[in-house]
Amino acid sequence: MKEARYFFVPDAGNTNELPDDEAMHALRVLRLKSGDEMFLMDGEGCFYRTVVTLAATKRCLYKVSEIIPQVPVWKGRICIATAPTKMMDRMEWFVEKATEIGIDDFSFLNCRFSERRMIKTARLEKIIVSAVKQSRKAWKPALNQMMTFNNFVSLPISGRKYIAHCYDEIERRDLFTELQKPFSDNEADVTVMIGPEGDFSTDEVRLAIDYGFVPVSLGPCRLRTETAALSAAMMAHLSRRIMKH
Repeated sequence: MKEARYFFVPDAGNTNELPDDEAMHALRVLRLKSGDEMFLMDGEGCFYRTVVTLAATKRCLYKVSEIIPQVPVWKGRICIATAPTKMMDRMEWFVEKATEIGIDDFSFLNCRFSERRMIKTARLEKIIVSAVKQSRKAWKPALNQMMTFNNFVSLPISGRKYIAHCYDEIERRDLFTELQKPFSDNEADVTVMIGPEGDFSTDEVRLAIDYGFVPVSLGPCRLRTETAALSAAMMAHLSRRIMKH
């Protein structure tokens, strides 16, 4: 039996042609031809069983034979907001792995001690799409534009929200212990802020607390930014995962 081929096609139910980059992969790499079966994912909760109707040089047309709505595998929305590292390959690694694990929102922060003040999201979007296909995720995570720390903490964020830091003089709770506490439906969303390599400033931590963020620790070890961000994503995912019986 051939392995199922998955392609990312936004609005897949309302079109009949693969996007250019997906068509190139289908035709030149996988060498699909008319009559072959493939699965599409729209990034909004549906898979589509389809059949190739035209495999031309640069165009791949299809017909939908079955719409397969997917069921969420974790509760609420998981958002990790982090200050991007100086070397973007570290952020690319984090975005890829967090997408594979399961996350809903990536946000990037411009903080007092940030090493990088701007990011280009085009490459990160491609990495997310690739990870969505690889891990067969029905929903594509949102990739938000970078914003200042102050603007982010003042947003009307729903659910539980946390800021991780390393200052002994500011009380911290254990993040995983906090996440495991019982929660109602309106508390299912989780947002965790991760600082740059030099950490948030104490003023930033206190400002976040004023806006309702709970100060937390990720454990006894100091972690690199991308490691801390992925650890927080994993903790949030495990605490919100829907166990199937």
